[in-house]
Amino acid sequence: MHATTRVVLSSMLTVLSATCVQAAGSKVISGDPYANPDAQHATQVEPDTFAFGSTVVAVFQTGRFFDGGSTNIGFSTSQDKGKTWKRGFLPAITVNSTPAGSYDRVSDPTVSYDAKHKVWMVSSLAIKDGSGKAVLTSRSTDGGLTWSDPVTVSTTNGFYDKNWIVCDNVESSPHYGNCYTTWDDVTGNDLLLSSTSSDGGKTWGSKKTTADNAHGLGGQPVTQPNGNVVVPLLGLSGQILSYRSTNGGATWESTVVVANINDHEVAGELRTETLPSAEVDGAGKVYVVWQDCRFRSGCASNDIVMSTSTDGTSWTKPVRIPIDPTSSTVDHFIPGIAVDKGSSGNTARLGLTYYFYPNANCTIATCQLSVGFVSSVDGGQTWTAPVTLAGPMKLTDIADTSQGSMVGDYISTSFAGAKAVSVYGVGKAKSGSKFDQAMYASRTKVSAQQKHPARVVDDPVLSSPGPAMPRRGTLPVFQ
Repeated sequence: MHATTRVVLSSMLTVLSATCVQAAGSKVISGDPYANPDAQHATQVEPDTFAFGSTVVAVFQTGRFFDGGSTNIGFSTSQDKGKTWKRGFLPAITVNSTPAGSYDRVSDPTVSYDAKHKVWMVSSLAIKDGSGKAVLTSRSTDGGLTWSDPVTVSTTNGFYDKNWIVCDNVESSPHYGNCYTTWDDVTGNDLLLSSTSSDGGKTWGSKKTTADNAHGLGGQPVTQPNGNVVVPLLGLSGQILSYRSTNGGATWESTVVVANINDHEVAGELRTETLPSAEVDGAGKVYVVWQDCRFRSGCASNDIVMSTSTDGTSWTKPVRIPIDPTSSTVDHFIPGIAVDKGSSGNTARLGLTYYFYPNANCTIATCQLSVGFVSSVDGGQTWTAPVTLAGPMKLTDIADTSQGSMVGDYISTSFAGAKAVSVYGVGKAKSGSKFDQAMYASRTKVSAQQKHPARVVDDPVLSSPGPAMPRRGTLPVFQ
């Protein structure tokens, strides 16, 4: 089913310091080495991370195309909790991979670890002839340092999009060792699909729909200690939705509404969507965050808001994470939440990385894009003051796409020991037409005394859906 593992590491380069990064300890962890003239170089966007023990693996698009996808998927692996990193690129996916694969481009990388089978897995969306044709899984059995040729999860003659992967790593779970991949079928009006593997990603089961044949985008599965799988996602009618499986992915229940969305359109034609970011604590509470303007007068800018659930069916009212006062001009978007699985309840440690503009009312020429971080040690009841990890960046110094300037449709944070490891794209000043957009990482200790209480209020938005998800062209091409 899969080829012999290929060694694809580049030279073990010394990690360089980022001159434009403000937080101590921020490091460049990868760069774009490709030169194919049909893509933009040097660009890296859309990171995902996963941590298990001392190992952290980050994956991201490298060499972004204007009209969708990238030249290859890059990875950076740390085996010392994010202190140092080793980098490389996945084999046998695209025509530019080493060795070459059969697909034109690749997109939407996400990563997880299967503790039962001791396998790291990267899920990706393979693109041919302009659309997502396959969901793939690349496997590593040596701690994320080398990767096998990809295993095919599912293929289509239509158009797949927005895949995600997670594994059940709780030994007492009845489904310990199951891994779950979710995605949507664009030609089926974003029909939600999933597949399950119980052998370390070597083989995958048939694709499944939810009981209500639900439609949506960006489903991000998390597993609870009791073996249930909860999948928050962006619905097509201006809502955050969720669905779950209680039998190891054999069947999936109907969707429920987490919350209605009220989203401020981010300025400068920056590519953003109201995709949720989800994590789970050691007791099984699921935390979901997204960008939302319900707490701002006139919906003038976005906060990051959060809802939680212990069962995946009943959700709390959205809480505003108090990064800045509601009277501020700051716009917050593209969040990535981390939860320390060794903590839970009122002692759960949370880390949140996000992008922001200091002034929401800006233009392509004047917007200043930065990366911020806040944390909580009491399950999100109170939060630290924000820290700027990187920036400001000009929008003209990050990858250009048919949907706007791009740092990624998502960002990522993972706990490795006492520290939250954030990975994000940073665009430095271009040299002529050549970009300098690379992947950076920061480590932040999450133990500080909290200062700022989260707030929730009754709001009319909670009882009425926001605007339907915008359609771009004849198909919602988010790849």
